[in-house]
Amino acid sequence: MKVYKFGGTSVGTPDRMKHVAKLITADNEKKIIVLSAISGTTNTLVEIGDLFRLGNIDGALARLEELRATYDPFIQSLLTEASNKKIAFKIVNQYFDEMHRLIHQPFYNQILKIIVVNGELISTHLFQTYLNEKHPGHSVLIPAAEFMYLNESEEPNMALISAKLESLLNQNTNYELFVTQGFICRNCSGGIDNLNRGGSDYSATIMGAALNVKEIQIWTDIDGMHNNDPRIVDNTKPISNLSFEEAGELAYFGAKILHPTCIIPAQQFDIPVRIKNTMKPFAYGTLITSNQNPETVKAIAAKDGITAIKIKSSRMILAYGFLRKVFEVFEQYQTPIDMITTSEIAVSITIDDPKFLEQIIQDLQKYGKVEVDVNQTIICIVGDMVAEQKGISSEIFKALEEIPIRMISYGGSRNNISLLVKNNLKEKTLKSLNSHLFNL
Repeated sequence: MKVYKFGGTSVGTPDRMKHVAKLITADNEKKIIVLSAISGTTNTLVEIGDLFRLGNIDGALARLEELRATYDPFIQSLLTEASNKKIAFKIVNQYFDEMHRLIHQPFYNQILKIIVVNGELISTHLFQTYLNEKHPGHSVLIPAAEFMYLNESEEPNMALISAKLESLLNQNTNYELFVTQGFICRNCSGGIDNLNRGGSDYSATIMGAALNVKEIQIWTDIDGMHNNDPRIVDNTKPISNLSFEEAGELAYFGAKILHPTCIIPAQQFDIPVRIKNTMKPFAYGTLITSNQNPETVKAIAAKDGITAIKIKSSRMILAYGFLRKVFEVFEQYQTPIDMITTSEIAVSITIDDPKFLEQIIQDLQKYGKVEVDVNQTIICIVGDMVAEQKGISSEIFKALEEIPIRMISYGGSRNNISLLVKNNLKEKTLKSLNSHLFNL
């Protein structure tokens, strides 16, 4: 068995939804099909929820009706038989009527989560209706809310997920395809919740790990992870093979195709993850496995919105406990650190979440002079054992001769070398590194 996940753009139009149906029925292999909401739906539902939260009931209801109207032509184009169109309209109207009812109730936070998951519920029901029209008796819908559970730490409850998912599959052994929702789960109290980190990709890797499947496939609108940002650098290339460590570094440091959290379940259970292009299904894509495949450099990624904080103090000299006090400030405000460098009298740290920046600065000033640089970008150079490869550092510094570097993190990981530059130098940095490291 394999897990196939399709994102919002892959099911964003009736034609694309039909194309996905052809892909998954091309062979007789059993598959779990994980779908996102139709592109644009989740953002609109979040907007509707925000309007409701702010007390703008009329605005929320108006946006709800606008969204409902977009499904009418979608259904007409997707389905052929009048009976199936009737089923689809009934399903969509039921979900929108329920949201309409919720918005007329007094607001409470759980309603926002209930509203936003309707996108996945609608897309999977429409897709299953289409599959039944074209391939009757071939597929079944298994609701994610019946098996996807979080524990008290808001992490996947793998034992419970595995038991409940296997039970559902055993109840439906006559089917080849099992359609379900990404993103949707239940919290430890049993209430409807969602996987904020990585959404549907995360759902797919959790399911694949829970069932120990042969492979997890993430189908998107690009043919794998590229060796640089194709929106900025010309002639980038998809990377055929990556290790879990490399893929995790790239995802964390800016490669938008995957969320870093998604890699964790697959890595823990050693399940290969393949990234495929829905529009180019015969392209190899990117295969992510536990295999180490040392090369000089595999890829370069960039992460924007970084804030650099430097704490300078003579009290650091020959003092133990100083760094602990600094790190405790970030722990207190639950703010993760991306990069860190130290000298005898200073420590520099980067963060990507400035929510508590003011409070952090105020607390750090107890320990020394604090300097802050905003609008920074981390450039991450990734490869297995890249930090140990001879000549890499000299090529990097050659590429950056005319680019001021705010920080360098070298040796903290065997899989990446990270640099911090001003955001307005990001494009120049990516292009120069691309030229020197990939000989383009």
